[in-house]
Amino acid sequence: MNKHLISMAVAATILTSCGGAKTTTAEADKFNYTVEQFADLQILRYKVPGFEELTLKQKELIYYLAEAAQEGRDILFDQNGKYNLRIRRMLEAVYTNYQGDKTTPDFKNMEVYLKRVWFSNGIHHHYGTEKFVPGFSQDFLKQAVLGLDAGLLPLAEGQTAGQLCDELFPVIFDPAIMPKRVNQADGEDLVLTSACNYYDGVTQKEAEDFYGAMKDPKDETPVSYGLNSRLVKENGKLQEKVWKVGGLYTQAIEKIVYWLKKAEAVAENDAQKAVITKLIQFYETGNLKDFDEYAILWVKDLDSRIDFVNGFTESYGDPLGMKASWESLVNFKDIESTHRTEIISSNAQWFEDHSPVDKSFKKDEVKGVSAKVITAAILAGDLYPATAIGINLPNANWIRAHHGSKSVTIGNITDAYNKAAHGNGFNEEFVYSDTERQLIDAYSDLTDELHTDLHECLGHGSGKLLPGVDPDALKAYGSTIEEARADLFGLYYVADPKLVELKLLSSPEAYKAQYYTYLMNGLMTQLVRIEPGNTVEEAHMRNRQLIARWVFEKGAADKVVELVKKDGKTYVVINDYEKVRELFGELLAEIQRIKSTGDFAGARSLVENYAVKVDPALHAEILERYKKLNLAPYKGFVNPKYELVTDENGNITDVTVAYDEGYVEQMLRYSKDYSPLPSVNN
Repeated sequence: MNKHLISMAVAATILTSCGGAKTTTAEADKFNYTVEQFADLQILRYKVPGFEELTLKQKELIYYLAEAAQEGRDILFDQNGKYNLRIRRMLEAVYTNYQGDKTTPDFKNMEVYLKRVWFSNGIHHHYGTEKFVPGFSQDFLKQAVLGLDAGLLPLAEGQTAGQLCDELFPVIFDPAIMPKRVNQADGEDLVLTSACNYYDGVTQKEAEDFYGAMKDPKDETPVSYGLNSRLVKENGKLQEKVWKVGGLYTQAIEKIVYWLKKAEAVAENDAQKAVITKLIQFYETGNLKDFDEYAILWVKDLDSRIDFVNGFTESYGDPLGMKASWESLVNFKDIESTHRTEIISSNAQWFEDHSPVDKSFKKDEVKGVSAKVITAAILAGDLYPATAIGINLPNANWIRAHHGSKSVTIGNITDAYNKAAHGNGFNEEFVYSDTERQLIDAYSDLTDELHTDLHECLGHGSGKLLPGVDPDALKAYGSTIEEARADLFGLYYVADPKLVELKLLSSPEAYKAQYYTYLMNGLMTQLVRIEPGNTVEEAHMRNRQLIARWVFEKGAADKVVELVKKDGKTYVVINDYEKVRELFGELLAEIQRIKSTGDFAGARSLVENYAVKVDPALHAEILERYKKLNLAPYKGFVNPKYELVTDENGNITDVTVAYDEGYVEQMLRYSKDYSPLPSVNN
């Protein structure tokens, strides 16, 4: 999936609603967006405006799709690490059945650890991918586990509680075991050194050779090889264990299919019904041709108000960028706010034609670009609890070229971020002067929205691969390069007079707010998400630092962008905004060349030179300044809770939505009601 994650700057600076009518402060005060805060995380809730106005059939459809979404939760836990389900279930058993003193530091720290495991769908950080460091002792946890009824524990057949501890404790407590969920360090075997559960007993070279042998360079409509399987070596032979009904993860997939069939029966129209039918077929066969046919049908369904993503979609969790984690998003179109994205998508050919990239890398004809603002109804899998604010699908380049793509901006999620960030002191601490703060206050809500729209609607769909270029040619660097390409497309065009002409921006100066917050984030403030001594690993963070550091270096001679000291603190100062745009255009042209030609060496050089390394002195300063604000650098959500209302005959008369569930309540309920997988999945 190509998705736009919220940045530190966006989270801190946009303060107003981005969907539909603007919400007044009085109205916002009636809804409590903040749930709780712990570790480096803040848990929020989001509203689903407009749900009550949907028809009963549409509400019922959302309910069934939401149930299908929630049934896939265990899949992601297992994909993120082979021990995650056992660790989660063991900790949940202790948390809910512990009879000792729950006020001790050990218990409290175990509670925080469990909350982090829930948030990250495993024992590694959801963003940085490093393994959590427990704040409680092994002795405490062992005594707690041994004190439980063995029937409450995720024991293998014949296994004792003590043996369970012996198996799982090194994974939890030893920092040398599975230290990174996704390792991107240049020169290392990225498969063997990554803890994700997409490969077993396989080296990076073996995996690359295995899938390389499958590919036909002459095939203009290749399937997404390896997308829905674990690659394992058994008896010395490589083979795929496919995720499907009757295959790996069948217990969860059967539940997903059950609810999809219920949704199929209440589809809004024949086109949507065909989409659901084909998705069910893919789950039943595991055939990637079926998946492509489903993706094409999904792209072409533009009339349905209700829409959804459900399946193996997100490839950032695989160090090779091929295998996809499970996720789901159920949503409906925000009709009023979609007007903005429709203007952008209807001008897609103009933007492509005027792009600063070489003509040979541009699309002659932009096809099927659709864009809309949506209201999220449920988040699941790799979009829960942390989620994107914009999405563009499908991933297959040939489908995008021949059939188009769908791009969405998630209006109510962005709105929740905005409301929760109001008045948090971030800008006062990190923005250089009143001049920049006034720009941000005046324009950043609009420019943030537009940058997301341009990134998703056009950026990911722009450009083309030259004939014969392998879509996976950039290997581990592919995700960073793709995100940088889409971000640069948005950055270049948010400053274009065309946006004023289209009445999407009111002032030709508005883009400066986006340029300032983006460069501040890429050069400085996103560092609050990095632990001291670590490098930048996550693809979106690498993308932003790559862009910011490249522009900073290339403009250094003319002092286009500077890092200056004021009162002992470091700030970003932009001296020449027009030159910044020129540099964004130059880098966009180079990154599109790398993408179009499959230039692995060029991608590696850019990423390793600009995107990875961290200045330790600046890092320490930013962490210290941020700490004083008492803010959490990462945010995620609890979902609303939907319930069917029936009459005395069992007929559905309504679907209600409630927002009062807490974080722990929801996580324990999900583990009880939506946990069909066994603890070990081989």
